[in-house]
Amino acid sequence: MTTISVDRAIDRALADAAPASSGTSESTSTRATDAQARALLSLMADLPAGADRARVRARLIELYIPLAEYLARRFRNRGEHFDDLVQVANLGLIKSVDGYDPSRGAAFTSYAIPMIVGELKRHFRDKGWDVRVPRRLQELRLEISKVSGDLAQDLGRSPTVADLATRLGVSEEEVIEGLDCGQAYRALSLDAPAGEGSDPGAAGLGDLLGDVDPDMQNVENREALRPLLAKLPEREQKIIAMRFHGNLTQSQIASELGISQMHVSRLLAAALRTLRSELSAVAE
Repeated sequence: MTTISVDRAIDRALADAAPASSGTSESTSTRATDAQARALLSLMADLPAGADRARVRARLIELYIPLAEYLARRFRNRGEHFDDLVQVANLGLIKSVDGYDPSRGAAFTSYAIPMIVGELKRHFRDKGWDVRVPRRLQELRLEISKVSGDLAQDLGRSPTVADLATRLGVSEEEVIEGLDCGQAYRALSLDAPAGEGSDPGAAGLGDLLGDVDPDMQNVENREALRPLLAKLPEREQKIIAMRFHGNLTQSQIASELGISQMHVSRLLAAALRTLRSELSAVAE
């Protein structure tokens, strides 16, 4: 296959997986990105190892670089250059592309996010520890990071402590210890100068800490919720979409669906309980 043919195949795969242009919502656009990832991964699977396959792989990685950069931003202000964090996140992205199995049916992002975050956390773990952590816990922490991505793909959600314990053959208490030991990464004084220079008049790290950006957090929440929403009954999915995307009241939803407002309230409450329970195991 020539370079032009490969490029055309890539463009066709992306176009076929893209949503209709009219009335495209943000959630639809995000789903389309996963559909495009599956299309490119399927195209990769049909190609033998070589330049053509590498070209498709590179395009897939390029498609998700913004996600890697977003996740890298979560680890700023920890004494590492942002460019270095982006490189680490991109490494996690590459591992995600190479390790993802589309035949399992999970969305690519539900596999990639834990892998990229795990790579970033591993980077900080390997840089040093402020409190001496037993070697077995450091190794367990590494094993947890390794299996989290595979479990997320198998389950279609982020794994719980119980899931991790079962996969690793250890107790839940040991998993919790392994997760907690990540907090022992070396601490930086908030009075330490920010940046590489030693100018005594430079701003301290504490001066540069900002408030939590809810919009950025919402991006990750949507990524985590998407596979969970897909498992809800169709009517409950519709009610959640009407309530939180359409901003309709429960009475308006009841009128649209031809059921009572009380019934809408019960269905909405049940759906939110389910999502809250599943989402409670999302990140440490």
